[in-house]
Amino acid sequence: QVQLVESGGGLVQAGGSLRLSCAASGHSFSTYAMGWFRQAPGKEREFVATINWNGGNTRYEDSVKGRFTISRDNAKNGVYLQMNSLKPEDTAVYYCAASPYASISSTIAQYRYWGQGTQVTVSS
Repeated sequence: QVQLVESGGGLVQAGGSLRLSCAASGHSFSTYAMGWFRQAPGKEREFVATINWNGGNTRYEDSVKGRFTISRDNAKNGVYLQMNSLKPEDTAVYYCAASPYASISSTIAQYRYWGQGTQVTVSS
């Protein structure tokens, strides 16, 4: 069982930066792949970034490559999303998620545990 709590969202101007944090509780965090997803109003939840169990492998949605960086610290049971050069189209609720599989995945169905989400709003 894993519980996830996101923080760090807020309002930012286009071109600005935010750092999202996800604090995990429960066992086996270090064996889980982790992901960030987002959902804008009226749209389906979409993949943003994922990282494998030891942080050695990552994958990003094309629109955020070069701007976002996912990382994790297993000793602190934390996963992070550094977001730079933010655009209005990045506006969404961002969710942290945990997969029981060690390998990275962009598939929502692979993630068993989800946080409550944190709002990111980018103004133009």
